[in-house]
Amino acid sequence: MAEDSLFTIDIDKILKEKAPKKYKYIPKFFISYLKKIIHQDDLNIFLIESKDKVGVEFLEACLEFLDANIIVKGEENLPKDGLCTFVSNHPLGGQDGVALGYVLGKHYKGRVKYLVNDLLMNLHGLAPLCIPINKTGKQSKDFPRMVEAGFQSDNHLIMFPAGLCSRRQNGEIRDLEWKKTFIVKSIQTQRDVVPIHFGGCNSNFFYNLANTCKTLGIKFNIAMLYLVNEMYKNKHKTFTVTIGKPIPWQTFDKSKTPAQWAEYVKDIVYKL
Repeated sequence: MAEDSLFTIDIDKILKEKAPKKYKYIPKFFISYLKKIIHQDDLNIFLIESKDKVGVEFLEACLEFLDANIIVKGEENLPKDGLCTFVSNHPLGGQDGVALGYVLGKHYKGRVKYLVNDLLMNLHGLAPLCIPINKTGKQSKDFPRMVEAGFQSDNHLIMFPAGLCSRRQNGEIRDLEWKKTFIVKSIQTQRDVVPIHFGGCNSNFFYNLANTCKTLGIKFNIAMLYLVNEMYKNKHKTFTVTIGKPIPWQTFDKSKTPAQWAEYVKDIVYKL
């Protein structure tokens, strides 16, 4: 079993690494609850069974495990030449990331990378496709360097510019503000931007929890802890991925600020 531990999720280990000074103060019942809501035991069975699969093959195994059916529209819009930045709304936090990585990874023969939260590096099969970003810990100062490494690589990039998955605002499920990084770096590295819309939503519980935390002024993203549970709730569903026409990097001129251009692309995504 020691060898298998390389491929499994260990909440205790992650908490010790992420919060070494606070770990001993975390109640045992809370750790047990975390293990339950992230389905640690079930996931570890899947991860051990899939331990020989990495990259796109691992993503395919994930989709099979989740029994997710993906319908792709606009595949003819995928560029044949040059490196691109693929940007998408982020409605789910699970199936959307897996599906986009699989669709684009299969099309481009594995030449894709995610800019992702470094927690996902705990997934052995996903790690080769990831450029890890720790936005919350001491490595936050490395964020620009990680982004630079991604854009200077010879891989297509997959980004969720909102950073967080969608929230319910005024009765509408929509991403929060899109960060301008993908605009700035795409101009610098002369990458065209390809807008993608992913259809789907999480449960009312998730959106209510996120909004309650915001109302109470809780800065820690508690809703994130429930994303695996949401992924389970979204098993056996069909999702539609709509790929829009590439936007040439030259489009992003001085007529708008990078933040305004980011909002411009976001609007295009929601019209797909």
